[in-house]
Amino acid sequence: MRIAILHTRLRVEERLLADALTARGVTPDLVDLRQVMFDIERPEHWPEYDVVLDRSVSLTSSLTTNRVLEHFGVRCINPADAIEVCSDKLRTSMALVRAGVPTPRVTVATDEAAAMTAIEAIGYPAVLKPTIGSWGRLLARVNDRDAAEAIVEHRATLGSVNHHVFYVQEHVNKPGRDIRVFVVGGEPIAAIVRTSAHWVTNTARGARAAGLRVDEELAGICRRAAACVNADVVAIDLLECPERGYLVSELNHSMEFRNSIDTSGVDIPGLVAEHAIRIGREREAARGDRIVEPVMRSGVPVGGAR
Repeated sequence: MRIAILHTRLRVEERLLADALTARGVTPDLVDLRQVMFDIERPEHWPEYDVVLDRSVSLTSSLTTNRVLEHFGVRCINPADAIEVCSDKLRTSMALVRAGVPTPRVTVATDEAAAMTAIEAIGYPAVLKPTIGSWGRLLARVNDRDAAEAIVEHRATLGSVNHHVFYVQEHVNKPGRDIRVFVVGGEPIAAIVRTSAHWVTNTARGARAAGLRVDEELAGICRRAAACVNADVVAIDLLECPERGYLVSELNHSMEFRNSIDTSGVDIPGLVAEHAIRIGREREAARGDRIVEPVMRSGVPVGGAR
């Protein structure tokens, strides 16, 4: 079996995944995407991989690479469509709404005046987020119209084209924490709570993490959320609403997990590796089913096909 880990920087997570695969008898190829060129008419060696694990830090690199590899017939974790949805908060929200998964209310606009209407439709306080971004960056809680006007003007004037999409999410009065659940192969495997005095409860912003037991209600919501974006491996961020219970806020297609292993007590890279190997075995078996007997001409074999 051949498995590749695609990366743009070898972090702790990628090394842990490589170690987990090697410990299970599959030594992966570590492929630095900064050194890779694709010819879309020449698959070359790529179809030899049973599965590839995308761990690129760059969203552009992830999407481009996985689209090309799927064009070559390579099984990617995660699929390009899943990456595309998870990386865009608006597309994530729409996928959750279509699937009936509980999620905070969202309004969206592409013009400054319409953005103010979108914010006031949600009501104060409201949360403005870039549709593409991570680590809790550039989130803004606006408590009144003056703050909203300032944030909208700054984003319209100084922001990139992505910041000209005004994504407005209701502010959920959560109990000083949020929840992150790790889902692998459709099943929740681990969870942590992230607690902070700040309203942004993200460990990148200083929140404290602790392990959490996944109850059946939480597990069911996370299974549905992962399924509606077709993700193999995903971290799901949830808010606890006093009135409505668990609300899925975001999905992360290339999650960091180094600090969640000891916190949750779960071997996260080991379970990801086992999922990748399971898919690889299915791919091997499917190829074996396609083997046909050589065609005989005058008693001489003329090639075989796989």
